[in-house]
Amino acid sequence: MDRLRSAFNNMIKSEQYSRFTLQPAEDGERHVEVKLSDDATDDTTEVEGQAGGSPSFRPVPLRQGRHNICYLALGALLIFVTGYMVGFISHRKPRVEPPVNQEPEIETSPPASAPAPDPQLNWQDLTQLLTQKLTSEAFDKTLRDFDRPSRSAGSADDMHLANLIFDDFKKLEMDPWTDIHFAQLQMPNSTQPNRVLFESNVFKPTGYLAYSATGEVQGKLVYGNYGRQEDLDVLQKKSVELKGSVLLLRCGKISFAEMVDNAATKGAAAVLIYPDIQDYKYLADTALYGHVHLGSGDPYTPGFPSFNHTQFPPTQSSGLPKIPAQTITANMASTLLKSIDGPESDMSSGFKGGFTSVSYRLGGSKNITVEVNNVLVNRELHNVFGVIKGFTDPDRYVVLGAQRDAWGKGYTRAAVGTSILMELAKAFHNMVENDGFRPRRSIVFASWCAGEFGNVGATEWLEGYMSSIDRSVFTYINLDGAVMGRGSFVASASPLLYSLIERTMKEVRNPVGAGTVYDMVGKSNWRANVLKPIKMDDPAYPFLAFSGIPSISFHFISPNTECYPYYGTSLDNMDHLDYQTNHRTGEMTALAAQFAGQMALRLVHNHLLFLDVSRYSNVIIQAVSKVNKRINQLSQSGQLKGVSPNWLNRAGNAFRRAAQNINTFIDNTDCNDKEACRILNDRIMRVEHSLLSPYVSPIEAPFRHLLLGRGSHTLASIAEITDMEQLHTQLALATWTLQGCANALAGDIWDIDDEI
Repeated sequence: MDRLRSAFNNMIKSEQYSRFTLQPAEDGERHVEVKLSDDATDDTTEVEGQAGGSPSFRPVPLRQGRHNICYLALGALLIFVTGYMVGFISHRKPRVEPPVNQEPEIETSPPASAPAPDPQLNWQDLTQLLTQKLTSEAFDKTLRDFDRPSRSAGSADDMHLANLIFDDFKKLEMDPWTDIHFAQLQMPNSTQPNRVLFESNVFKPTGYLAYSATGEVQGKLVYGNYGRQEDLDVLQKKSVELKGSVLLLRCGKISFAEMVDNAATKGAAAVLIYPDIQDYKYLADTALYGHVHLGSGDPYTPGFPSFNHTQFPPTQSSGLPKIPAQTITANMASTLLKSIDGPESDMSSGFKGGFTSVSYRLGGSKNITVEVNNVLVNRELHNVFGVIKGFTDPDRYVVLGAQRDAWGKGYTRAAVGTSILMELAKAFHNMVENDGFRPRRSIVFASWCAGEFGNVGATEWLEGYMSSIDRSVFTYINLDGAVMGRGSFVASASPLLYSLIERTMKEVRNPVGAGTVYDMVGKSNWRANVLKPIKMDDPAYPFLAFSGIPSISFHFISPNTECYPYYGTSLDNMDHLDYQTNHRTGEMTALAAQFAGQMALRLVHNHLLFLDVSRYSNVIIQAVSKVNKRINQLSQSGQLKGVSPNWLNRAGNAFRRAAQNINTFIDNTDCNDKEACRILNDRIMRVEHSLLSPYVSPIEAPFRHLLLGRGSHTLASIAEITDMEQLHTQLALATWTLQGCANALAGDIWDIDDEI
């Protein structure tokens, strides 16, 4: 080896190599000066070892160079053979067992450049882990912790609860943050209470309806049943004058806001709402609370976020009522109904309530005075968030949310939902930290404020981040009112989530009965028994109809009931929910948490989003068929000319074809191809948002959804329009909205169907 080394050194000193000279610099460093020369000698002679230079490299004799070349070739061959042997040995497969008396080498961590491994836990492992962590014993404690005597929105109690939730998220290392808004909430006037004056009776109810118009009005007292459109039509057929009247309505069937809006449309001057003992079997002096804003969010910043630093022109929501509205107790209503006079209602009309000593006459002859003195107050509202970030697509997330405020205790309304939210956060965190769960997408946990005033906290968040939320949030799961009883199950959701609901019902076992939730509701006709239309006062509604995010609300209820009777009263407490669940509230809450958790788990675990686009096809076909029927009727009668439903039909068919194509792509896609999965998921996420009409203002018509929204732009409204010019315009806009959704679902521009 010494001879080889010597030969190599001599070789690099051979002919025509550069001469290197180290030149001292002014700053003390040495620089290498390279002089290329064919000459053997230099013009100047330098002494070897002298500072400022180095000896010249001169050629060796020719004979010696040839020997060195031979040695160099042999050395190169030897190095090659040695390298090959080393490489062969180092790449041999390891032995199954280590040598005797020698510990096997264990790789402690993968190389830094290696990609993160895919989740190793299968679906059965994950669901078992989740079920084990969501126990009734855990919920018994959590429910007690969140059972508070008062939780009014923006109050000191509410702020304290928000801080506790924030601290819990922080302990779980969920990077918590707070979203702060300054909203106007309407409260009773502490110095000037609301009043109802009828004959010699002066009532001062403690309950109230937020966002009512204020002032004092007088009119004829008229009984209008539930205040539905069909109920008011009955009154007009009976020749009962509604203009300028004060309508007495019993709550149920529709929301307070819809009751007041229907009454105002008929010209009523004010509305009184009470709980009839036929529908609400509780103390007859129980006060009712609620709101009458026909919309969601702060009605004084419609379409805008209520941030403190923003300046918006003074405006009001079009859903604010222009007439006073007030709740009264059943006892107060009984007094009014005994003296109302007027024609009797027909038994077939369903106007009869539960008071046996009352004939439920329609009234219209005696005056009554309603005085509403509510005041607006500015409240600071805190929404609190925590997140478990995904490992593949952290910028895509499912949101689980629950309101924490309520009128009074709000046990069923707020405490149960908040408990589910926090226990799910703990369970998912524990699965990630200790059990190797690696969600592909992120899970956001949200605690909302001012839900009782019309989902104010949640809506303001949506308005504040409208441009980004709908592109990142692919599903919202509402936890409010998840447990109202036991024995039955109902849900309201986007059609994209119907398949997910069905799959989850089949997998979650019923802890207080045999089989699964699917067995609980009846397998033969589960859609009719479970799926209910989503209402405007549903906390999931603004996510779906305002922001275009697939959303779901679900409720475990008692059989033969439509809702929990104690909502909006001081009776919404632990004892009454225990009665509804037959003292198994902890088990039912654990069941609701498992149901929500499994839906979220499947949405973040599967390679492809579990959103079934094909479920929308039938919904669209049914809505289009109603419009077609209406247009054909008007055309045959001669009322509508030059308008054809063919374009709308083609747009509906384009959506159906796009849905079929994407299902074909899904069947032919390698789920291990992350880029292909992300492209498909992005196409699926566009569907709901593309159904929001781009032709209406979010201020005038915030619920812009073509199928599930509210306004003249919806297909349901187009099927009932009487103005032919407006029908023509809205039909064209709806057609292109639907075609645009089909184009978005198609994906690439060269796949867009241009038949229309």
